[in-house]
Amino acid sequence: MPRKKKENYFTKDTELAIIKYNNSDDPDFRAKIFSEEIYYPFYKLAENIIHTFKFYYTDIDDIEDLKHKIITILLEEKISKFDPNHGAKAYSYFGTIVKRWLINYNNKNYKQLKKRGTFEEYEMEAISIEDPVEKNSINLPEFVDLYINSMYDRLPELFPRDSDQKIADAVLNIFSQRNDLEIFKKKALYIYIREMTDCKTPNLTSVINVLKNEFYNSYYDKLDQGLLEV
Repeated sequence: MPRKKKENYFTKDTELAIIKYNNSDDPDFRAKIFSEEIYYPFYKLAENIIHTFKFYYTDIDDIEDLKHKIITILLEEKISKFDPNHGAKAYSYFGTIVKRWLINYNNKNYKQLKKRGTFEEYEMEAISIEDPVEKNSINLPEFVDLYINSMYDRLPELFPRDSDQKIADAVLNIFSQRNDLEIFKKKALYIYIREMTDCKTPNLTSVINVLKNEFYNSYYDKLDQGLLEV
């Protein structure tokens, strides 16, 4: 089991360790730094996202195994792609990857659709809302799914502050779990998001207004082009 560490498990030191890992070709050094400085933050990141957003629809028998599955994918497919020069912080970068994969994974299991794919297969499916392919029009549920993916891609652009990105991330996760949502009143949703993000109502309202404007701009654009089934 991972050893117990301080509450702030994913810190600037974690990001520096990831950079050192990527800059080294020494397998022994990489194994050591991953084991001592990266494994636990990845473990806690996976654990917190699974439980915070209740990603419990899984074809893996044990949630513990799901956490290690996520760690393996981050190590084998994603850690080498992190570039601090692109502006994203490591916590936001890997957190977004894990959430997007779990949204896809969770929904596919919930709906009993096809088997789960790899990260790369999911990214191919996460088509931009601006570029629907091989289909003349999309229905509203498909539009919402594409909207969610598009907003995740644009989080740093739309919300330069990390605190606003955290709020937007929580709102988008609620959108992604809309089929299994038991809260419907606006006030209750506001309280739920505030509890998750520890934000003030004016900040939450500001972020929601941006997301709402982006939603309706895209919605009416697709509607005007005849690309949305009503």
